[in-house]
Parts: sequence; structure tokens; C-alpha cells
Amino acid sequence: MSDDHNTVPHLVLFYIKYLENSDTAAFISNVARFYTIGTLERLTFSERDEVRQSAALAIGFLADQSEEVVFYRLLRDKDRTVRMLAENGIRALWTRAGSDANRQMLRAAMRLISAKQYEEAVSKTTELIEHAPQFAEAWNQRAIAHFALKQYQFAIEDGCKALNLNPYHYAAALGIGHAYLFLGDITRAIEYLELALDINPNLESVRQNLSNLVRQMKEK
Repeated sequence: MSDDHNTVPHLVLFYIKYLENSDTAAFISNVARFYTIGTLERLTFSERDEVRQSAALAIGFLADQSEEVVFYRLLRDKDRTVRMLAENGIRALWTRAGSDANRQMLRAAMRLISAKQYEEAVSKTTELIEHAPQFAEAWNQRAIAHFALKQYQFAIEDGCKALNLNPYHYAAALGIGHAYLFLGDITRAIEYLELALDINPNLESVRQNLSNLVRQMKEK
């Protein structure tokens, strides 16, 4: 698909300025004045790396979870920067679902996890899940807290719920795989690590761990 020479330079210019000053608000404001999400999505097919980079960054800031499939495709882009922006963008979309109140509760839970207050995080995410049972990231964050508390079976159950709600959630698949590892179920661990890698082929450490696990299985 050819680029629109009247619009693409604006997007790239906004992107270059953002790289220089990291002014997120200005980048979002400038892009929103000139582009719709549909136009940005079209530009992710550009042959020019800098255009795909600009569009990926913009979608990550402006879109909702309905655009997740765009990032799933960009995780396989030939340009490493595009792939990195897609990974950052898809994670941003995961936390952006639901109402403002739900997002605030999720951020509170994530702060508790960062502070290693895992039991409080389980309580907070449980409260959030009761309010928004379709919020995949709430289940994923509770899975993370359960995992940290060594409650691996609970972590698997919550991770599976997140993955059922959002089939692109490679982090949930990764967490399930790690939980199975700690339970000593190598076969199921390999299954979910392979799934995470299938969704996001850029997980190089996972690829190496998977190779080691497969070798261990063959040596038994």
C-alpha cells in the first residue's frame, strides 16, 4: 500500500519531535488533530519504517482494546523498533479497558504488586473483578499476585481466565507456563510457553527457556 504523501510527513514530524522532547501530551494532541484511528491503522502497512513506527506509537496512546489485533500483527514486523512499540502498545491497551473507576482500581492493584504487598493486591483485584468480571487485566494482575504468594494453582486459574477473555494476552500465557513449571508439570509449562511465544515471537528469553525445557524432556 502506498503512502499518502500529504499526510505521512506530518505524522513522522510529530514522531521525531516526540523522540526529541518526550512530550507525550503534545504528540497525542498533534496526532489527534490530524488523524483518525482508521488512518493510523492504514499507515501501519506503510513500506517506510518510520511511518509504521509513528503509527504504532500513536495507536498505543490513542486507541482502545479493539485495535489490539493491529499490534498482534506488528509484533511480527520486520523493524525491531516497530515490534518494541507494538509490545508497549499492546500492554497499554490491556490496562485501558473498562471505566475510569476500574482503571483506577487496576492501577492501585499494580502499585501494590510493585510494592510487594501481594495479599493486599489480591484483595484489590478481587474487588475489581467483582465490579468488572470481563476485565482481562484484572484477572492477570491477580494471577501475578497469587504467583508471588506461591499460590500457583490460583495463578493458573486466573491466568486462564485472562487468556480466555483476551486470546492475545501473551503475558497471561507466560505466567501460566511459569506456574506450571513451579508445580513440576513440564509438559503443560511447555504448552503455555509455546503459546506465549506464538502470540509474541519477540520473547527471546522465553525461546531459550523453552529450548532448554524441550531438551530436558527429550533427555528423560
